[in-house]
Amino acid sequence: MTEHETIKTESTRPSAEWAPAGWVKDDGGWRVRFYTILGGQALSLIGSALTQFVLIWWITDTTGSITALTAAGMAALLPQAVLGPLGGIFADRYSRRLLMITADGVSALCMLVLIALFLTDRIELWHALVMMAIRSAMQGFQEPAMVASTPMLVPGGFLVRAVGLEQSVHSLTLVAAAPLGALAIAVMPLGWALAIDVVTAVLGIAPLLLFRIPQAFAPDGGKAGLWWEFREGVEVVWGTPGLRQLFLLLGGVVLAFMPVFTLVPLLVKEHFGGDTVQLALMESLSGIGMGAGGLLVVVLAPRRRMPWILCGFAVSCGAMALTALAPRGLFGVAVAWWVVSGLAFVVADAPLTTVLQTIVPNHLLGRVMSLMNTVMGLAAPVGLGLLTPLGELFGVRGMFIVAGMFGVAISVSGFLSRPLMALDRHRLETDQECQANLPIK
Repeated sequence: MTEHETIKTESTRPSAEWAPAGWVKDDGGWRVRFYTILGGQALSLIGSALTQFVLIWWITDTTGSITALTAAGMAALLPQAVLGPLGGIFADRYSRRLLMITADGVSALCMLVLIALFLTDRIELWHALVMMAIRSAMQGFQEPAMVASTPMLVPGGFLVRAVGLEQSVHSLTLVAAAPLGALAIAVMPLGWALAIDVVTAVLGIAPLLLFRIPQAFAPDGGKAGLWWEFREGVEVVWGTPGLRQLFLLLGGVVLAFMPVFTLVPLLVKEHFGGDTVQLALMESLSGIGMGAGGLLVVVLAPRRRMPWILCGFAVSCGAMALTALAPRGLFGVAVAWWVVSGLAFVVADAPLTTVLQTIVPNHLLGRVMSLMNTVMGLAAPVGLGLLTPLGELFGVRGMFIVAGMFGVAISVSGFLSRPLMALDRHRLETDQECQANLPIK
């Protein structure tokens, strides 16, 4: 990797060499573009979260099976994990803006197919699983493109706050989506409830049609083979001891965490005897907690981020176990712990994203972020596969407790790794070097 790489925008306007966080001028003009795109993505996320709520509850209500929910979790996670590396390469090679537009468009088409199946009463479980898998595949292209775009939309001094805002917006969409999903299920056929996702997808695409997103490309404008570009991204992670250990730790945390997320509806229904109202309450208040976690990151903008990441994941996993330990008649206590878990998760996740955005050259960021998504996406199905027999044997509560304690142990172990704890210093040195050498245009 050379010290300097060439930056190009979609309009081919010359810019700085490889773009670190902070190449955007802090003149206020970036705010309209960033907040408009963020608003569009927020609306799209509301529709996606509402759809997820509706489909998962439909599967829970019609099957009541851990195995069926495990299959839904696999469909929602595995395609994104498998295609994530390709999505990262595409995000570094082609227009990220067009990738996001295409991914949203294909997801909307999937919803149109499901709408037709529900309204004609021909829907079967495998139909929903196939459509969820296609949408997951599109996320494998959309997420690396969006995350890699953020450092090109805001000044470096605002980046950690921008990520915190994105996390807060994402969390607040859950606040809106859960009660809207429960209301939609109550007052309209499921097919029409899913139509909301199509409308919000269009609203998410609209800002991307109005604004261009600057982008860093590899030097000389050339494009190497896909395998070579994939290896380049892997070498960035594997060649940095702290990053390598961060990815392994994250895989362990996700292995514990994601299976539990998939089975929340079953915990509400089986242990607490709840329905969509209780599930919507739990998800909405958790969204408020996650939003508060994002705002906490925005306000404090921590510079030493690894302690936040490790403590946040440890607290989140511990609270997850305590959620299931709440007695049947104390649903409010379970909700409180679930809120704490959501808040702590975002307190960890926002600094994690910022660490990667600030130490990885922008023209490689899509690949590195997609590798992180792949680690998470593969760890989640592995966790589902390992913990599902436990859930069938000891019930969904036992699955929550074991997974939570395992996540706490993995998170705390990160404090014993010197390379991992040194990532913040590496970030500061890289930023200072880049700011000293790169012109801002």
